[in-house]
Amino acid sequence: MPNSTTVTEFLLTRFSDVWELRVLHAMLFLLTYLATLMGNLLIVTVITINWKLHTPMYFFIRNLSVLDMCYISVTVPKACVIFLLDNTAISMAGCTAQIFFVVAFVTVEFLFLTIMAGDRYVAICQPLHYPVVMKPQVCVQMTLASILSGLVHSGFHTGNTFRLPFCQSNVVHQFFCDMPSLLKLSCSDTLNNEILIFISSVVVAGGCFAFIIMSYFHIFSTVLKFPNRGEQGKAFSTCVPHIFVVTIFVSSAVTVYVKPTSSSPTYQDMLTSVFYSIVPPFLNPIIYSLRNKQIKEAVKRVMRRKLYLGKSIIV
Repeated sequence: MPNSTTVTEFLLTRFSDVWELRVLHAMLFLLTYLATLMGNLLIVTVITINWKLHTPMYFFIRNLSVLDMCYISVTVPKACVIFLLDNTAISMAGCTAQIFFVVAFVTVEFLFLTIMAGDRYVAICQPLHYPVVMKPQVCVQMTLASILSGLVHSGFHTGNTFRLPFCQSNVVHQFFCDMPSLLKLSCSDTLNNEILIFISSVVVAGGCFAFIIMSYFHIFSTVLKFPNRGEQGKAFSTCVPHIFVVTIFVSSAVTVYVKPTSSSPTYQDMLTSVFYSIVPPFLNPIIYSLRNKQIKEAVKRVMRRKLYLGKSIIV
């Protein structure tokens, strides 16, 4: 054992040690964070107050927005702090919490995206069965099952990671705590952990991605048979953004969690993590909802109502 000192805290890594770049990174992360919160909160508010949007598709879009606000809040605020302050330490409890919630939210995000693909499949390929298959009780049950599955999956991997002894370097080569980075710091054999992470990543991400691909294969096959080109364009407009988000999210997450653990971390690993921890929550309200005609009309009505109330108060 090279060092018998037990690690009690970890040191996160910045993208740069140059002060000007640290400030720039902090500003970019903060602006992205605020834009993500505002965009997703707007979607949640509009869908909640507009009864016309109380349908299964918008129910899951709202769930995804709430999830994304929680997801990005786990990593970005702490990253902004370490960018601006000289102290980059995070406690063992804080690191444990980050890993637990990141894995949980990533898992639930995969499941939500899969359910949303299934929702589009039933709506387009089996429209007559849609009211029965996607009734409100079923939507709530699928949401709760996804959350419970994410928590169980995350609890297993978090416990399996922190049962390992950390007695070497305490420098995490990442701007937040994640399992691949922590495994590099353990002074014991991590092969079993790596195998379990690989298997679970392939099962969860691969299974969800395969289901989504099959769903859209059937969806596109059905849409191409539509006689009306307008209906084809409407169907494609609701499917293509979903595929875009899924591709970015799955490819970046799989790159981090499926590849073998390397003893020589690179900044490319940190940049890849940005694409699954920050970019999807930021893009979701833009390409899912703000491009949606019904959402945009609902947003305009809400804004007009606020302007009208504001003028009434002034008068």
